Amino acid sequence: MNHPALALSAALLGLAPAVGAAQTCEAIQARIDAKIRASGVKAFTLRTVDAAAKVDGKVVGSCDLGTKKIVYAQAGAAARPDKEAILTECKDGSVSMGGDCRKQP
Repeated sequence: MNHPALALSAALLGLAPAVGAAQTCEAIQARIDAKIRASGVKAFTLRTVDAAAKVDGKVVGSCDLGTKKIVYAQAGAAARPDKEAILTECKDGSVSMGGDCRKQP
């Protein structure tokens, strides 16, 4: 076996950057952004936050060796809380609070 060739190979591997090394949060977020836009979604936000942070939205990625997460939210998703009453005009001309036009007993 050729020991100098083996030693040279080991040295070169030690100097080469690691394949699949961690990417920056900005690069990962840009890739995710491009995929979402390619699927046809136009109004959304992506945020990078600490991994332990409690946030509204869907976690769609992580970066900085898992210390941060990338969170997706549709535009306007947090604008209306779920329990807020919705004023709705029904087909019969009546108005309902809560979005339910069914006749109340």
